[in-house]
Amino acid sequence: MEYRRLGRSGLKMSALSLGSWITFGNQISAKTAEALMATAYDAGVNFFDNAEIYAHGRSEKVMGRILKRMKWDRTSYLLSSKAFFGDGRTKPNQTGLSRKHLTEACHDALRRLQTDYLDLYFCHRPDKEVPMEEVVWTMNILIRQGKILYWGTSEWSAQEIMEAHMVARENHLIGPVVEQPQYNLFVRRKVEVEFAQIYKTVGLGTTIWSPLASGLLTTKYLQKRPPKGARLTRAELEWLKERVLHEEALAKVALLKELADGLGISVPRLAIAWVLKNPNVSTAILGASKVRQLKENLKAPDDVALLTDDVMEQIETIVDNKPVPPLF
Repeated sequence: MEYRRLGRSGLKMSALSLGSWITFGNQISAKTAEALMATAYDAGVNFFDNAEIYAHGRSEKVMGRILKRMKWDRTSYLLSSKAFFGDGRTKPNQTGLSRKHLTEACHDALRRLQTDYLDLYFCHRPDKEVPMEEVVWTMNILIRQGKILYWGTSEWSAQEIMEAHMVARENHLIGPVVEQPQYNLFVRRKVEVEFAQIYKTVGLGTTIWSPLASGLLTTKYLQKRPPKGARLTRAELEWLKERVLHEEALAKVALLKELADGLGISVPRLAIAWVLKNPNVSTAILGASKVRQLKENLKAPDDVALLTDDVMEQIETIVDNKPVPPLF
């Protein structure tokens, strides 16, 4: 396994990590979740991603019970949680980025994950109703209390991230060291263009999610009948299916399959290797519901060497969506 620095911080993360959205506490059994975590850890994965909203807190509970049984050295892996959406409770202050919710959500995550501290704590979305000073100060208080080690953002704009850094600089505080954006062959602009300068200015790290575009960058949806239980066939994800599953995208996946076949690898491995080719990706978060699926995708770092300049050009020709930087 390759290990990369999280931006300009001193933290080293496995190039591939394991996330629990949709799967833990929802789509798969606790036994399968444990097998997935064991497979990932044995392959060198050292980062496990979670959030309060995932299965309304059940995902964190499942992961916490697994970690307790595994008895892995706590210094050998990284844990995260994210706060904003809440864990299913909807009264005032049970969602958002107020000092009250960020603090209480952190306590809840520590309890559910059965750990003394979080390595990474994310603001899962920006909150227009909370002053940036309140967010930055709250995260720094949690750091000083030893409850979190690093803090970051997820799906924030470059402007919002820089505003947080300005507040931190003015008050001699620690700004966000990491952003968790979506990044894959079909979603590129934020990582490749919008953040281009802040990788340099503040040393931003990225823990990118959905490298397979919610399963679109596999071959399962090229079939007339996708496998039962496939992510985009689930009723609660109908909104996601409408957004990503369309004929133009499927035609591109078919062409990517021809290219991947020629390289002797699968489309998912090609897609994951492609995101790892970007030096600004600190880690790519994998999701999986089957051990064999995870084992296959964990081979992707070895495939990066196959992505020569010629292959990268072929990929660009197929997806035909390279984002163009603004003129000013």
